[in-house]
Amino acid sequence: MVTVLPLAGLPIIQPGDDLPALLAESLGPLRPQAGDILVVTSKIVSKAEGRFVDLRDVEPSDEARRVSTLCSKDARLVEVILRESVAISRIGSRVLITRHRLGFTSANAGVDHSNTSTDPDIVLLLPLDPDRSAVALQGRLEALLGLRLPVI
Repeated sequence: MVTVLPLAGLPIIQPGDDLPALLAESLGPLRPQAGDILVVTSKIVSKAEGRFVDLRDVEPSDEARRVSTLCSKDARLVEVILRESVAISRIGSRVLITRHRLGFTSANAGVDHSNTSTDPDIVLLLPLDPDRSAVALQGRLEALLGLRLPVI
């Protein structure tokens, strides 16, 4: 049987936050034990790792400008998406599907506008190396909790 339990009490994660310590504190009341697995969203990892991009600092390439006219997206945003991508799979009205540098296909290369900032020019990238991030989280959590807790 699988039981999914949400963590309560996590603050809005900011760049530089000690994510493992915050997670360990929130995990405490759940009393994790051997065999449990912690699933962490890429969004909070990205926030803690400071993977924010200010679109005001982005100069779109000619390719980004061309693609932006095809998909009706901000050319600066398209530039960020292209930088995170290795190929474009589909371009449509308000749709840009790409193959991400990590190998998967997704909308906008995972570049996220939602719930990242009150500033509409701030976007969030996926973690640079999600596997490394998970291993680091697992190691710190093990030290903090005294328990090996796999992290996805």
